[in-house]
Amino acid sequence: MNILVTGASRGIGYDTVKTLAKDPANKIIALSRNESSMKELVKEVAPNTIQILPLDLTNFDEVYLYSALSEIDSIDILVNNAGLLINKSFEELSIEEWKNIFDVNVFGIVHLIKALLPKLKQQDGAHILNISSMGGVQGSSKFPGLSAYSASKAAVINMTECLAEELKEDNIKVNCLALGAVQTEMLEEAFPGYKAPLSSQEMANYISWFALNGHHFHNGKMIPVAVSTP
Repeated sequence: MNILVTGASRGIGYDTVKTLAKDPANKIIALSRNESSMKELVKEVAPNTIQILPLDLTNFDEVYLYSALSEIDSIDILVNNAGLLINKSFEELSIEEWKNIFDVNVFGIVHLIKALLPKLKQQDGAHILNISSMGGVQGSSKFPGLSAYSASKAAVINMTECLAEELKEDNIKVNCLALGAVQTEMLEEAFPGYKAPLSSQEMANYISWFALNGHHFHNGKMIPVAVSTP
């Protein structure tokens, strides 16, 4: 099974790749702009199960992507995990920072799905799994400093629902996991000293299972994955 995971250089993406790579039947394409961290990832698992793909989603190079994946005919699963979180008040957050957050969290997904659609269509029953946040869910608890991040994650949820309808005829399922707080480097940088209820590896285990199996039960769905309420 060919599985592409973005944001693979650290946190949930890193651990998701490690989890999926435990099955030698899976060929993992690990995408991130941080090539050095992905090389460390390859050392932790069997090298023949992982192909690293250094690519900056904010400076999308479609020609490079096609060249790097030229020997892969189809993609079974695409996990859009890469994300950017900046914790600043609305007043302090610059327009440039708003654009950067949406470039990674929204347009990075748009670019990648559009580029990979031919390979996703080659696999009958492909699964696109978008990773969002509870902050993007209407009616959930909101926190100061996360206006741009939460707005971008809300866009991911809505896009998931729309794409699921558009790609039905190609038998491509599209789902979204809205994650609660997880102990990752990104969370620690944004909220120093905060202790999340779930580890990165615990969440990666669930994401890996859902990526492999969730589309047999869901399509166009946003699934909250959080131990807190609302």
